[in-house]
Amino acid sequence: MHNNTATIKLVYTSDVHGNVLPVLYGTNEHADLGLAKYATAVQKVRQENKHVIVLDNGDLIQGTPLMTHYVKEHADKENPMIGIMNQIEIEASVIGNHEFNFGKKILTDAVKWSDFPWISANSIDINDGEPYFGPPYIIKTLNNGIKVAIVGVTTHYIPNWESPEHIQGIHFADALSTLQKWVKQINEDEEPDVLVASYHGGFERDIETGEDTEAPTGENQGYAMCKQIEGIDILLTGHQHRNLTGTVNDVLVVQPGNNGKMYGEIDITMEQTDNGWKLIDKYASVNTLEGVQPDEDVLSYIKDLETSTQKWLDQPIGYVDGDMTINDPLEARIRKHPFIEFIQQVQMEASGIDISVTSLLNNDSKGFDSTVTMRDIVSNYMYPNTLVVLELTGQDIIDALEKSAGYFILKNGKIAVNPAYTDPKPQHYNYDMWEGIEYTINMQQPLGSRVENVKYHGIPLDKHGKYHVVLNNYRANGGGDYNMFKGKPIVKEIQKDAVELIRSYFEKYKLVQAKKTNNFTVKT
Repeated sequence: MHNNTATIKLVYTSDVHGNVLPVLYGTNEHADLGLAKYATAVQKVRQENKHVIVLDNGDLIQGTPLMTHYVKEHADKENPMIGIMNQIEIEASVIGNHEFNFGKKILTDAVKWSDFPWISANSIDINDGEPYFGPPYIIKTLNNGIKVAIVGVTTHYIPNWESPEHIQGIHFADALSTLQKWVKQINEDEEPDVLVASYHGGFERDIETGEDTEAPTGENQGYAMCKQIEGIDILLTGHQHRNLTGTVNDVLVVQPGNNGKMYGEIDITMEQTDNGWKLIDKYASVNTLEGVQPDEDVLSYIKDLETSTQKWLDQPIGYVDGDMTINDPLEARIRKHPFIEFIQQVQMEASGIDISVTSLLNNDSKGFDSTVTMRDIVSNYMYPNTLVVLELTGQDIIDALEKSAGYFILKNGKIAVNPAYTDPKPQHYNYDMWEGIEYTINMQQPLGSRVENVKYHGIPLDKHGKYHVVLNNYRANGGGDYNMFKGKPIVKEIQKDAVELIRSYFEKYKLVQAKKTNNFTVKT
């Protein structure tokens, strides 16, 4: 290196989702992930480099049983994800959509406990029009005078997923136009040498070809940001849980996967000229945590909460008579499975409603063995969803069934999963199954007219009739682009989350029969 050049190392995480220890809670097996290992990796980067900036790009505080247990039992203490990020000494974090899942108090407390700012320029306080959580951007001036600006924005699609009371008083402005405004203003007012945009959102197009990879909903705008906004050097992304690096319109882009398995590392080379510092080179990689030792300070910090979490997970909650295990997730979606019927029963009992909707949330879900522990419940139902009862028309129900029917395709005469649900991000949770009605999905018919013979109590569904349906809050808000549910009358809300509801169902009945009613058919 010449003495007139300098290198900045930027490392960042995104979508850590509550992972601290190198463990998978469903089985307690070891895994190369989590902030304990990441803390060690950051230390090494700091030892080896002079100019280091460490950031987080959101979806930090939700996603593991550790965090569920913290919220249920220990929420009066410091949020562990914050405590650890304070130890790692990050410069800033961006607000992610899952930050809101546990409600507003958990989030505002987390922000209070943070020794770093939370930046989200487009999460606006309805009362004063200012960014709700703090500054829209930060300036980091390195000891050689290089000025780095970091501006944060969040996918504005949050109202399509989140319970309204969790986001009360906050307006999510368009992420693209907000970023455009701030990039222009920062470049004019601050004249930084490097401008980094950190976006809790991803790409709506293939970064190589520019082809659409999803419907243009506005959930992900990373590609358009690179194309339409002048003056961004680096765009940090997340939200889609993808693993990518590349360049779009001379903007360096990165996304470091999820669950703290990977982190992004960016090398920025600066050159000193007569007019100040100039960026001459930038390079990004996504690194794994394989073989990295967990940090002792993080381990001791989390020890008590982890012990408490493990104890909670090992509690036997109830028993199953019969077989409720899942061997083949596709099979469990094509034909009625006793585990799905069980979840529907829980929803129907909690709401007093006789039409219910659920999905098999994850292809790793194993269902229930004969003894059910909290660990089994949280590894099968990993989101803190609550329940909502909507009033829908028969037509709304048919539209929703048609949307779900798009999950399947025929491949050599056999039913397979539509690649749109696996790539670029697995979204198996966006295929719904219904209870309390009978229906057929006919795979010989074109998309949009596959649903046949829909009946309620043996009588054909009345398209103009009104029906009460229980479903989780994510879907009730239109999550998964189920637009037919948006803005429909809410009959009631059940504020206990799904894990709690399943637990209390077992407490009431202790022994549950594994049974299935074949109320739907997917025929080839």
